[in-house]
Amino acid sequence: MAEPLRIVFMGTPDLAASVLRRVLEWEEGEVIAAYCQPDRPAGRGLELKAPPVKTLALEHGIPVFQPLHFKSDIDVMLLESLAPDYLLVAAYGLILPQKVLDIPSRMALNVHTSLLPKYRGAAPIQRAVMNGDAETGVSIMAMDAGLDTGPVVLQETLPIAASDTAGIMHDKLAELGGELLIRALEGLEEGRLQSSPQNEAEASYAAKLGKNDGAIDFSQDASRIDAIVRGVSPWPGAFANLVRDGEKPLRVAFVAGSPLNAPAADTRPDTPTGTILGLTDGSTAVRCASGVYGITTLKPAGKAAMDAAAFANGYLRGHENARFCLPE
Repeated sequence: MAEPLRIVFMGTPDLAASVLRRVLEWEEGEVIAAYCQPDRPAGRGLELKAPPVKTLALEHGIPVFQPLHFKSDIDVMLLESLAPDYLLVAAYGLILPQKVLDIPSRMALNVHTSLLPKYRGAAPIQRAVMNGDAETGVSIMAMDAGLDTGPVVLQETLPIAASDTAGIMHDKLAELGGELLIRALEGLEEGRLQSSPQNEAEASYAAKLGKNDGAIDFSQDASRIDAIVRGVSPWPGAFANLVRDGEKPLRVAFVAGSPLNAPAADTRPDTPTGTILGLTDGSTAVRCASGVYGITTLKPAGKAAMDAAAFANGYLRGHENARFCLPE
């Protein structure tokens, strides 16, 4: 029986850990080392927290390395001394220089959660949902020194359902990513697969999300708002300022709802966007540029999450002109 392929895995967050878990099950390979980002402060106490890949690797007795970058010759030489056949990369968080990509005897492969060349970059899952795409997928890419620019070895699509959030799609794509990576490895080893260059004319970039990406502007169509709210769930989360006569603006966070059939109050053409029209089908109905968006769960700043009826009783009673606005 041939010796198992020597694999160095590189990744950091939960998605990468899911992929690593599948690689560890592959009998034709042996993960000899794992690389991930350094431990970071987390929580209210800002205590150092190990990345999910580190935790999983240590559970399996795999050595873990956490360099800040590969600018140091020592870090490059250490990786070279491991003599890997493959570098397998998923959500590592570093752009690897060519001198690192040249180390494996076979190839450096990356698991990217989009249909490349679409959505290169840091937030492909979120941007696909936010843009209302009907599908996304996973690409297994032979890495080069660019940002997700290498030739594609294998690709598979995955539909985005009307109720899917970025969090739901993250979990689906993480599972698919692990399976597709193993299929790519087996296909390459058997000589059945060859990489194909990406079409640069079709390339797009998925910029990293910031906290302000969750600010919801109700002067857009209800369907557009729904896509954005689902795309920023669970992070950074959707929010807007509740504006009421005689009250200070109150920040309110909310989870994904859905577009509604227009309540009777929405027949008035002069109703400003963001106006809260009341309760409809158990949702807080909000006027949009076109249509109405219904929110089922809301969380005022400093308070626990509550359903639409409790929110109406606690925050809308006596405020007929209450509306949601962008935070200033």
